[in-house]
Amino acid sequence: MEELRIPVSVIVERRPASTQWVDHVWVPVAVLPAPTVAKPWTVLHRHNGLTAYIAGQAEVELHPSDTLGYKANLDSGRPMLWVVLRPGLDEPGMELHRVLADPTEAEAMVTVGGEEVIEPVPMPGPVREAMEAFVAQHHRDRGFYKRTRDRADPEALAARPRAGGGGHGRG
Repeated sequence: MEELRIPVSVIVERRPASTQWVDHVWVPVAVLPAPTVAKPWTVLHRHNGLTAYIAGQAEVELHPSDTLGYKANLDSGRPMLWVVLRPGLDEPGMELHRVLADPTEAEAMVTVGGEEVIEPVPMPGPVREAMEAFVAQHHRDRGFYKRTRDRADPEALAARPRAGGGGHGRG
């Protein structure tokens, strides 16, 4: 099965926090529908404690087996991409990990938790168009299948005589 990889660039802001426990927060703000030539974490601008970066580039990976999630995303009326950032050792202390198109995959990552930042951003038109074409080509509706249970065997848990003559000890 063929997958599709869509190159994108990610814009992230480092904003002053409004809490006493941390001094800043990381907020993905946009995904651009093209790879970047800028080095990761190039500063775009600084203003009033906010710093905007081009975090780098990633690929939105679309897999034929995941079209149900992509279709749900597209049918939502407001398709999104989820940017995943992880703490990093190099400046500025974060790294771009992935960009996801499947809301169920993003939700699973949020549920696991940790130090990752996982935030939705609007899906750019060219990415949406590529995803629509991919879903049209690969999505197959699966009908509802109700499983029938095996009938219970009432003797399955009954007491059975021990092998070897019924003694209580081993061997």
